[in-house]
Amino acid sequence: MVTVYDVAQASGLSIASVSRALNGQSGVSKTTAERIVRIAAELGYQPNEVARSLVAKSTQTIALLVPDITNPFFPELVKGVQSVADENDLLLLLVDAPADAETLRPRLAALRRKQVDGILLVASELGGDMEELFDETPTVLLDRGHSGRHATVGIDQEAAGFAATRHLIQAGHTRIAHIAGPADLAVAQLRRAGWERALREAGLDADPSLIEVGDFEEEGGHRAGARLLDREPDVTAVFAANDLSAIGFLALCADRGISVPDDVSVVGIDGIELARYTTPALTTIAQPIRELGVAACRSLLAQIEGPRPVEDITLPTTLIAGASVRGRGGAS
Repeated sequence: MVTVYDVAQASGLSIASVSRALNGQSGVSKTTAERIVRIAAELGYQPNEVARSLVAKSTQTIALLVPDITNPFFPELVKGVQSVADENDLLLLLVDAPADAETLRPRLAALRRKQVDGILLVASELGGDMEELFDETPTVLLDRGHSGRHATVGIDQEAAGFAATRHLIQAGHTRIAHIAGPADLAVAQLRRAGWERALREAGLDADPSLIEVGDFEEEGGHRAGARLLDREPDVTAVFAANDLSAIGFLALCADRGISVPDDVSVVGIDGIELARYTTPALTTIAQPIRELGVAACRSLLAQIEGPRPVEDITLPTTLIAGASVRGRGGAS
């Protein structure tokens, strides 16, 4: 392994001069620095990243914490984060972030021992005392809404729920049910609030009997949909709080011989790639998933560079019309 000592020997200069040149520090003339860099390259010198990190007080490492690494929403998000990490020569650590604080706490401690430069945290519901744990490390929250304590990146969750429900209303539906996400998640609460607002503004009743709580997963959407249809068989449309829940509901409809969209129309939120390949293709309010990852990573790098005011970044959503919605009563 070629060392700084070897470069110094080959160049006939002191170790101190070679070290300054290779680390881009002052104290060496431009001509000499260029000569040292050229000799180092010819010898095949590779810098000691551990030593460099000690000098720079940076490990060039960031961590992305996600609540469910099996959810197809997250690979696209990771790609966005990774693209910015690659541009900046950063190592990205992917960590499963459990919902319970007691399991999450030691994982955060391990990241702190590794001296990660920053943390991206996705959609975890943390009490104030837990959020304080992130104060020691630059942190950006994704899919959390306003924090006030840390920078955030996401969409307007309430507006997304509103847009999904309004699309069904504009298609002529008046009995629109909602398969909600977990009741304790702010994201689920906001999307339900959007459903309620769209119904109220259209003069329709946001009847609580039209709501069933799922878990943001296919099986949960299937189970919640079964309870819903057993109780309210006359619904003509369903807004599912995310695409996986909607996909679970589509499977339920297939099991029961219910035609989508002839008997019931379905809309989800997220815009995951899988939604394009359901039968029928799912209509969804799509998040700019990769762009969320890009924006979050750039925001984190800005936080790492130095303290700055807390910034909340909101990106727009897009309605992707699949074949899971059909108009009623002459609506298109």
